Amino acid sequence: MKPQEAEPNRVHNLQCMEIWNSNRYVEQDITSPGLEAWVFSQPYQGNRQGGDLHYFSLCVGGIVTRIILADVAGHGDRVAKTSKELLNLLRKFMNTKKQDRLVAELNRHFTEMEAKEGFATAVVATYLSHKSTLLLTNAGHPRPLFYKQALGHWEFLDLPTTDKGLGDNFPFGLDNATRYEHFVLKIEPGDWLLLYTDAYTESCDKEDQLLGESGLLHLVQQIPRSLSVTDFGRALNKSVSEYSRQWLSEDDTTFIAIRFANERRKPGVFEKLAGYWQLVRRTAIFR
Repeated sequence: MKPQEAEPNRVHNLQCMEIWNSNRYVEQDITSPGLEAWVFSQPYQGNRQGGDLHYFSLCVGGIVTRIILADVAGHGDRVAKTSKELLNLLRKFMNTKKQDRLVAELNRHFTEMEAKEGFATAVVATYLSHKSTLLLTNAGHPRPLFYKQALGHWEFLDLPTTDKGLGDNFPFGLDNATRYEHFVLKIEPGDWLLLYTDAYTESCDKEDQLLGESGLLHLVQQIPRSLSVTDFGRALNKSVSEYSRQWLSEDDTTFIAIRFANERRKPGVFEKLAGYWQLVRRTAIFR
């Protein structure tokens, strides 16, 4: 199965105090200060809405970009309700440079949902463009792929082993007392970050062999990084489609390719003023 045909992309420049999100079919180029991204998402069996939720936000000052990719148990109206509640949480914390409180609230939200289906795997990332620093929490989600320009190779991101055991984080919603660790990565121009759902690693060939992490890594390594993020993402999708005829037909599927830019877009005065005006209005409404 191949991705749906998409209209030629228009680049969406994320604005101060904006949240861009979706759980429907989308193929979109996005820029934010210090990065450019390509988002592809296709719901299971062509449904109108899927269980993969993805969010981008930019703070009022134009320096904090937050990205969330969540794979939520279930489909339909229940996921739509969850999407709205997660949007409110992201809005609440979109101007904070740290993401610990947001992560704790996300876990609390899923823990308090109906027990049987109240869980999600997710990646929460915060890019601080003024410090060229990335914070990243992985809650039971497939391991992100990271390319370090200075080292010249791709690697899966793993939390370090601690005295308490492996540094892997559990999915959101299993235990309200769970404490989540996070990566702190120093970012340089030319670094890449790839986020994806398990539809990629769990795709199978005609002999029912999983692509797996090693197969995905091999495909990624064959794609030139000189390509745009859009062409990079489409090239990966083409490779996965050639590997698996059933890809896209068995689960919700989402992929986010992020390349950290050589030049950091600085929001102009009027964009920041518009952002502060939204913040003032929102604060007044919720008093």
